[in-house]
Amino acid sequence: MREPDGSALGHLRICDFTGQLAGAGATKFLAAFGAQVIRIEDPTNDGRWDILRGGQPFKDERRGINLGGSFNNHNVEKLGITLNLRTERGKELLHELIKISDVVSENFAAGVFERLGLSYEELRTLKDNIIYVSNCGFGHSGPYVNYKTWGPVVQAVSGLTFSSGLPDQPSAGWGYSYMDHTGAYYMAMAILMALHHRNVTGEGQWVDMSCTEAGASLNGPALLDYTVNGRPLRREGSPNSNRNQFPSMAPHGIYEAEGDDNWIAISTRNEADWAALCRVAGTTWADDPRFAALADRLANEDDLDRRITDWTRHEERFALAERLQAEGVPATAVQRPGERVDHDADTEAWGLWPTVRQTEMGDVRVDGMPVHLSETDWKVERGAPCLGEHNDYVFGELLGVSNSELVSLKEEGVL
Repeated sequence: MREPDGSALGHLRICDFTGQLAGAGATKFLAAFGAQVIRIEDPTNDGRWDILRGGQPFKDERRGINLGGSFNNHNVEKLGITLNLRTERGKELLHELIKISDVVSENFAAGVFERLGLSYEELRTLKDNIIYVSNCGFGHSGPYVNYKTWGPVVQAVSGLTFSSGLPDQPSAGWGYSYMDHTGAYYMAMAILMALHHRNVTGEGQWVDMSCTEAGASLNGPALLDYTVNGRPLRREGSPNSNRNQFPSMAPHGIYEAEGDDNWIAISTRNEADWAALCRVAGTTWADDPRFAALADRLANEDDLDRRITDWTRHEERFALAERLQAEGVPATAVQRPGERVDHDADTEAWGLWPTVRQTEMGDVRVDGMPVHLSETDWKVERGAPCLGEHNDYVFGELLGVSNSELVSLKEEGVL
């Protein structure tokens, strides 16, 4: 355990094998709140067991293993070392690092860590209260244990892909690797729960996580509705997936706005919202018996959405959202990334896109944390480590390897 430094997690050290998004995003969260996260990478293939290293997007015309924008975004505030685990000395050094760590984290496919000689039982021989967290597609039990996954695969198997689509159209899927990011959040929470348990009992444990089960749990009321009432999520001629069924609301959707591919989101939670929407629209919808009450609006929702679209498609989305919000109606313009990142005053006030200093890239904006703690807030200032950037510090200062041996280890391909 490290000496506390005043940050929320500054007393923790994590021996980190995670990569891509689902794993690296979890330890990024912990690093932002002060944990010392030490990434282990392979020196023999430019660290590419994380396929994001060196990949697009790029800040400028430069290319290289240390210049990948996505890798930088998901590995801020971490330290980076290289270690060749095909060598005996490499294994020895890893074992020494595990002995001074609180957590060992990875998101390889099931079985990979065992083949490296790092099963939970073997980790416990190095440190009896170690917390080992593995995050893979289907966990380490069940008939799918050997299946390989990726974010979109997890979304499809868990049912999330099916939930997104327009009436009478194939499933639209989710536009980004949603379960990579959400899987990272679940993984971070699982690590913190295991740490709390160890604080109370002194016991470490193995945290075995399945990303597909995490995804399935997000379907919530839709699964319950099918199980109890026999109603499938998407039925023939069913409403599009922007509509809200739990609880029922109408109107509730994404509507066309003025201009090319511009949209506005509008939700009416109750009769007061409905009346306010009608006032802003300046229409007689409220007097139409087909829309008089929620049950009527639900029964005639297709027609209602058409009427609302006929109105909104002639309105500027930001101005209309402001007018609706002024009347208490939940509404917002659907924003493009540049609008949200560069021109949204609330995002700027929150500090959601901090600038970090990465050794080779220079100053780069990255994702911040969507939460603030009043006493022990997050800090994101240092960019992702270059390959092996902190070898001298970790092996020299933390593990006590001499300078002469460090030189030899680099020459021998151990580091």
